[in-house]
Amino acid sequence: MTSVLRTRVQNGRITLDEPTDLPDGTVLELVPGVELDDLDDEDRKKLHAAIRRGIEQGRDGRARPVDEALADIRTRR
Repeated sequence: MTSVLRTRVQNGRITLDEPTDLPDGTVLELVPGVELDDLDDEDRKKLHAAIRRGIEQGRDGRARPVDEALADIRTRR
């Protein structure tokens, strides 16, 4: 089930141009979102690319145990 739908307000109207698996007639309550980070578009693209690389590495068997990765991060601080 879709949990987040991104939409725009144009000319005082809410428009949604995104596929969804919600059935016709579904009633939604929209609550204005709050930005949870200060990433600009370029930083967000880099983040998403890094996430995709990580997923691909996991699928290819190039992942390592999370406790090992966290220990690495801790030693870099």
